Amino acid sequence: MRIIFMGTPEFAVASLDALVNAGYDIIAVVTAPDKPAGRGLKMHESAVKQYAVAHGLPLLQPIKLKDPDFIHALQELKADLQIVVAFRMLPEVVWNMPPLGTINLHGSLLPQYRGAAPINWAVINGENETGVTTFKLKHEIDTGNILLQRSFSIGENETAGEVHDRMKIIGAELLVETVNGLNTNTLKEKSQDAFNEHATLKHAPKIFTETCIIDWSRSTLDIHNLIRGLSPFPGALTKLDGKVLKIYKSTREHQQHQHPMGAVFTDGKNFLKFATSDGYIHVLDLQLEGKKRMSVTDFLRGYRP
Repeated sequence: MRIIFMGTPEFAVASLDALVNAGYDIIAVVTAPDKPAGRGLKMHESAVKQYAVAHGLPLLQPIKLKDPDFIHALQELKADLQIVVAFRMLPEVVWNMPPLGTINLHGSLLPQYRGAAPINWAVINGENETGVTTFKLKHEIDTGNILLQRSFSIGENETAGEVHDRMKIIGAELLVETVNGLNTNTLKEKSQDAFNEHATLKHAPKIFTETCIIDWSRSTLDIHNLIRGLSPFPGALTKLDGKVLKIYKSTREHQQHQHPMGAVFTDGKNFLKFATSDGYIHVLDLQLEGKKRMSVTDFLRGYRP
């Protein structure tokens, strides 16, 4: 089976590596063009490119996916199957090209959490379970026929970053299982309509700055879930002494009080907490505007309110 792999971030590397280790013929890797990043604006290579170069895999980095030269290059490769993991939206001329079509690995149990940020929203919404899905691409985003799924639990204090790191391994295993099934013609596609007959669908849109701002009038649980759902990136936001504060980890304290919501309390040594509608959020890991990320105890050593 001749396979073209498409992906960009570190999440996709686990899947590419699993396919290579399973002995599949990756005839080309498609990833994002290099772009300037950091203070020196040095050209940054995607994690997938770095892996492809290190393993001698042929590489394509199109700026536009409808570029005639890129389309021609794909046609010349004569792939049997294309695989997409954390990549851009493909035009039909690309995803419909191989005989076996194009499959995608998505970080949720579809049809739940279709969209750009499924891991974040599952944690923000306090789900105790999520999973990964392989499915066939079609016109509407994340709506194609399901091939395989695998679920796993989310811990009550687990961050989106921690879920991401477990999911990339579980997803890679499921992807290899899917390709094995396609290779032996033992998989049956299932319409997503069969999965959502009685369920209210939850969506996973892109995260914007407004999403990250903490509303201290919400419950302690809701705020705790928001913080861990946005950790480590982009981080939940509030203000401390007029400066932007990012909170990455927290614990909950349920207690009735008469303090204004969002009021700040600290002993100057060990704890920093904010009042919520039904208790307090204790900050464990944070970053104040202009400072580096640090633990609350390190922060309080130099903090003078």
